[in-house]
Amino acid sequence: MASSLFAKTFKTLMTASGTTVDFDGDTFKCALVTSTWSPQFDTDSKFSDIDSELPATGGYTGGGETLTSVALTQTSDGSATITFDAADVSWTSSTLSNVAAAVVYSSTVNDASSTNDSLIAYIDFGGNFSTTSGTFQIQWNPSGIFTLDLNPS
Repeated sequence: MASSLFAKTFKTLMTASGTTVDFDGDTFKCALVTSTWSPQFDTDSKFSDIDSELPATGGYTGGGETLTSVALTQTSDGSATITFDAADVSWTSSTLSNVAAAVVYSSTVNDASSTNDSLIAYIDFGGNFSTTSGTFQIQWNPSGIFTLDLNPS
């Protein structure tokens, strides 16, 4: 499965109804999932939609790790590019099995009627990975967790 953004979350942001995500102010987390979860990018939008998060054992805490150094930037060179990025995230001294993907989500609920957190991105690792008393680290692409090219010419 390819990496992707969650369409329902972004549609909600663009229509200003329902849960909103503040890319400059929310707390964002990175959860790890196994390959048994088949995300539905058109309909999944809440953390509760994930049904195959890693178990909270072996150095992994349910809900994942909080992302640090989160930044939303816009180019000023006329290329109309927006980038969302954060510091690399890791689970040290971990024993994890069958890690197939990461899910980035806002853990800040901005709408009083919402009871769940908003899914942002799914990053497919292209296979299952494990650690045994080691460090599981995600090094984000130098171009960011995701980049929106609003002027693809």
